[in-house]
Amino acid sequence: MSDMTDSTLPIMAHLEELRKRLMIAAISWFVAFLICYGFAETLGQYIAQPVKKALPEGSSLVFLTATEPFFTYMKLGALAAFLVASPIIFWQFWAFVSPGLYRKEKRLVVPFVLASCLCFAVGTYFGFFLVFPRIFTFLISFGLGGDLAPMLSMGSYLSFSTKLLIAFGLVFELPIIIFFLARIGIVNYQWLAQRRKYALVIGFVVGAILTPPDVFSQVALALPFIILYEIGIWVARFFGKPPEEIVEEEETTEAGEAAE
Repeated sequence: MSDMTDSTLPIMAHLEELRKRLMIAAISWFVAFLICYGFAETLGQYIAQPVKKALPEGSSLVFLTATEPFFTYMKLGALAAFLVASPIIFWQFWAFVSPGLYRKEKRLVVPFVLASCLCFAVGTYFGFFLVFPRIFTFLISFGLGGDLAPMLSMGSYLSFSTKLLIAFGLVFELPIIIFFLARIGIVNYQWLAQRRKYALVIGFVVGAILTPPDVFSQVALALPFIILYEIGIWVARFFGKPPEEIVEEEETTEAGEAAE
């Protein structure tokens, strides 16, 4: 009975710690949502600029149901709040996993949070200012080739645009992911370089899945993926765990297992 109690205590402590971290993350997101929702309409007008410029003169976004504006601004406020609260959310994640990390790995927490937020912001900036205007100009001009008139719903546009922005933001996180995988010894630059051709295929597959069915938008997402993968190879080369450290850890693990 005592053995079961002793083994259960650490699990309960971890669950309590997880609950605490999730609560802090949720409260930070909710507070940010209360603030961001007040600016949701302004944010909506700002995000709609690329498609408004692509629409014919006199056209604008419309709503198809009475509740669509309300829920659209709710979603926009929630997404904006997540971006605003993302440093706190990332920090809570690392605060939960940090007890299982080595001391030198814990020093990477603050750089990880800052670099993750920065890369995500750069990705969304790249997508919004460089890719969006060209995507919507191409798609809308293609539809205007016949006897069709554009009538774009604000809700569908928000869903479409946020999907693309999140896709660009996540793709720009690739060097950060490779950095940490290399630091803990899971990958190295030789392994990444040998699989460069697979990364090329994955980049275009990701572009085909996450973007509209036109060549420009697919390449616009696939090309940064491939470039960032190449940057990740250099990041792994200069910041990855040295091979001698990996061999030393493996020998230490094998010695410990033999001793048991």
